[in-house]
Amino acid sequence: MSQQPRRRPSKPYRRPQKDPVRILAFEALRAVDERDAYANLVLPPLLRKAREGADFDARDAALATELVYGSLRRQGTYDAIIAQCVDRPLREVDPPVLDVLTLGAHQLLGTRIPTHAAVSASVELARVVLGDGRAKFVNAVLRKVAAHDLDGWLERVAPPYDEDPEEHLGIVHAHPRWVVSALWDALGGGRAGIEDLLEADNERPEVTLVARPGRSTAEELLVAAGEDSALPGRWSPYAVRLAEGGEPGALEPVREGRAGVQDEGSQLVALALASAPVEGTDRAWLDGCAGPGGKAALLAALAAQRGAALLASEKQPHRARLVARALDGNPGPYAVIAADGTRPAWRAGAFDRVLVDVPCTGLGALRRRPEARWRRRPEDLDGFAPLQRELLRQALEAVRVGGVVGYATCSPHPAETRAVVDDVLKGRGGAPVEVEWIDARPLMPGVPALGDGPDVQLWPHLHGTDAMYLALLRRTG
Repeated sequence: MSQQPRRRPSKPYRRPQKDPVRILAFEALRAVDERDAYANLVLPPLLRKAREGADFDARDAALATELVYGSLRRQGTYDAIIAQCVDRPLREVDPPVLDVLTLGAHQLLGTRIPTHAAVSASVELARVVLGDGRAKFVNAVLRKVAAHDLDGWLERVAPPYDEDPEEHLGIVHAHPRWVVSALWDALGGGRAGIEDLLEADNERPEVTLVARPGRSTAEELLVAAGEDSALPGRWSPYAVRLAEGGEPGALEPVREGRAGVQDEGSQLVALALASAPVEGTDRAWLDGCAGPGGKAALLAALAAQRGAALLASEKQPHRARLVARALDGNPGPYAVIAADGTRPAWRAGAFDRVLVDVPCTGLGALRRRPEARWRRRPEDLDGFAPLQRELLRQALEAVRVGGVVGYATCSPHPAETRAVVDDVLKGRGGAPVEVEWIDARPLMPGVPALGDGPDVQLWPHLHGTDAMYLALLRRTG
């Protein structure tokens, strides 16, 4: 009588281990992908909710933040690597699966998490959010990713610099090729400068505070934060830089609205406009694209010190409410309205100073919104161009003869900066008034490397700010 072969006892089913940090990071990436949300808006409420649990501490929050922002910044690089490790085109991999793979790739290639821990944690995450079947796929792919470190992978997936410099830089520094090309054109110079800029785009930006004049001071913010937790700003007399992990909302001046969070580049733009010489009166100021309110709050405080009034206008009502919140408590006269700057709600020539910080591609703030680099397309420039030109034309109509207009944008792309000003001043589409340039460089005292003028371009790698652009124009007729 033949014996039946003995079966191996099957392993008992083990429930997947829920890791709140990685589940939170996955939820944030899904929101960015599915809803076109921005991580800097999605992540804070997720972290606040997680902190309500007893087992989620500051270290967990820091890891979740690193996983989200690191995965988004390096998405293009990780896509190129993952594509070498799957048996199908990347577009055929389900987006939730790709998000788990990207989180795993970042842990393997962009952090100090040990290889076995990065793979096992990612597989457990896949079991929780994707199911056991797709978790096996994640396990197989990440084991291939783990075969090389980041430098080893870059040698395999990036073309040599001499053969295709833009593609090489795009993969190595995780920027789309067209963005590399645009930034290089704007920056000029050789390889070193563009590499420094791309590297700066991938660094976590400092949290910078602004003390609103007449309501707070940089010294007060430094004392409130503690000497070990903050440093003075580099360029703005109202700026304070928080140490990594600093919590702005914990500071009394911020809670009371006497100070706020604002990049130093934005502060410099507002200060330059406020410092530009005007001929005659200086009583009425306009912020024509005021949302979400950072520059408006600084301008309102500066205006109040001179007895001037600020009108802050924002087209979107929900953003106008943010502006009103930012200006709440300002001692001087101000008003906030929801109005379209291309269809002015004010009479021509009514203002002494006008700022238009126009909507743009946001290529100057890729440190803060890393997903924007993958979301934007070259054709977006054509969509913004007519609006940017019309906002500048209407701003020039709004200022009186002898007054000053500041045209600002958080993009260094030539099509959104000098080209817009040149087109309006040359009369394409109808130049509204006679204008002369003001050299903006002396109005940013102490700030180096501001270019040939008269306009100014700030850079993350040179100034530690967002890549803000400013042109100052005086109406002469």
